[in-house]
Amino acid sequence: MPPDLPPVVEARACRGDEIAALTADAPMPIVLTCRATLTAGQSVTRRVVFEGAASSGAGIACNGAQIGRAGLASSVRAPTVLIQSVTTSSGWSRPTDVTLDGCVVHGNIRVRGMGAGAEVDRLRASSRTPDHTTAAQAAAPTRIRLTDLTLIATGSIPLYVGPGVTDLTFEGSRVSGRSVSTAVYLDAESAGNTIRRVSFRIRTGREQIAVDGSARNRVEANTFALGGRGGVFLYRNCGEDGVIRHQTPSDNVITGNTFTGARWLWPNAVVVGSRKGRRRYCAADTGWPFGSSADDGDHADRNVVGDNLIRFGWRPF
Repeated sequence: MPPDLPPVVEARACRGDEIAALTADAPMPIVLTCRATLTAGQSVTRRVVFEGAASSGAGIACNGAQIGRAGLASSVRAPTVLIQSVTTSSGWSRPTDVTLDGCVVHGNIRVRGMGAGAEVDRLRASSRTPDHTTAAQAAAPTRIRLTDLTLIATGSIPLYVGPGVTDLTFEGSRVSGRSVSTAVYLDAESAGNTIRRVSFRIRTGREQIAVDGSARNRVEANTFALGGRGGVFLYRNCGEDGVIRHQTPSDNVITGNTFTGARWLWPNAVVVGSRKGRRRYCAADTGWPFGSSADDGDHADRNVVGDNLIRFGWRPF
């Protein structure tokens, strides 16, 4: 974790007019900088954005209220909920201490810092410096709490945790629907995140959780209905977009989980080091003496995997 973390922030409660704006049926996204409390009968159909330090301490206590539109296809470019850092004249401005609690979210949640949107060039340039992991973590959102959510995926990854994000907790929740990729993606240089007591019953195009160059995470006491797909894969996606992966998928704890619907021959519930540089773009980051530029291997070291229950008998759902 970066040594200069800001103090914990709690934003003011939202005013009545701000709640009215949040729940209005309007086409434009809304940037939230306060703490909203909703009731089960309310819904938010606008895209919700928590952006920069101004949104620190903000959040939504839904009490069963819905965010997003049921059945509407989600995309990377237009997430249902976006928690992101922004660049300013003095550097990165990041949100901390953002909370979502008790919400039914249709679509996807994206948490991102360096590399957000058109910033992939900046991410690539940073990755060519030896202190890239520290820089990415200092730029990204931290201390994000996602609790008691019902997350219904409608195409894209329902929870994407971007480069450098630290101390995100996703717990006591349910994930369903369909994703063309994974259910959760922990991207490069992210660290210290927790996925705990989450029920995954989602149809995915690949494994349920990807740990891509992400370290010191805890995946504990979750239930996965695999439907023949993989569970938790740890790897380092060398060279994608020419970005050097510095951090390895190491020091993660994956314990106390239940995997049902595993294949008999290749259950793939937890795979430590699943890629080993076997990607056509691994050479796209060559030329620097560190990270995946120097060595394409996963180097998934010191991970703790144990006390997980695997139940076989794959059937599609």
